[in-house]
Amino acid sequence: MEAPPDNDVLWARSLHFTHQDGSPALAGVSLGVRESEILAVTGPRGSGKTTLLGCLSGLVPAQRGEVWFNSAPVHTMGPMARERLRRDRFGWIDPTPVLVPELTVWENAALPLMLRGTSRRRAKTAALEWLERLDVGDSTRKRPHELCQSERQRVCVARALAPAPTVLFADEPTAPLYSVDRTHVLRTLTTAARSHGITVVLATHDPQTAALADRTVPLLDGRRVKTVHLPPVPETEGRATCSLSV
Repeated sequence: MEAPPDNDVLWARSLHFTHQDGSPALAGVSLGVRESEILAVTGPRGSGKTTLLGCLSGLVPAQRGEVWFNSAPVHTMGPMARERLRRDRFGWIDPTPVLVPELTVWENAALPLMLRGTSRRRAKTAALEWLERLDVGDSTRKRPHELCQSERQRVCVARALAPAPTVLFADEPTAPLYSVDRTHVLRTLTTAARSHGITVVLATHDPQTAALADRTVPLLDGRRVKTVHLPPVPETEGRATCSLSV
């Protein structure tokens, strides 16, 4: 078994994954991600971006291939070890906001820290800092159903950044946002990566989002390709409404 390069915080070799219906999601993808790098995984919908992020993070075990994190073989870890890795070292942003409805905004943002054993006071301080940066600091005592979708997504971004993860996996993180919110969230993510040394692996089909990365890895039909010409995202796509969920 070949060890990964020392300067790669994440390294994967020949990843394969097939969906239950028999359709391939990944077909031999290999890549390395350097420390503090912002890497964009690009490609149209169905190209394997989400599956690749899932395999790299240990959320979805690859059916064949290797995944290494800081020279630790993720592909040989058991479910509990992968869960601890995701809790203690990784952050994740979904394309749609998922929050705990019974918790307030700040409690949702502080939850990963408290699960790690951080004191409630320190976890709240870290959560409030990122909520302020993402312009939802005035909603800290609200419940998720009192927020619009754009606000909920920004809370999810704050939740992912508050623990200062070693690697942040962001799967279409700006999908539910207005263009102005999209710009603000992406600026916050890139600034956090630079200032806190966070490695970011970003899946996107938006060329403007991909342009912010240090490097891109294009996928097509589960394989790495040299380039993928992505169509511009229509202005109406991904726009959030501020109607409240009940």
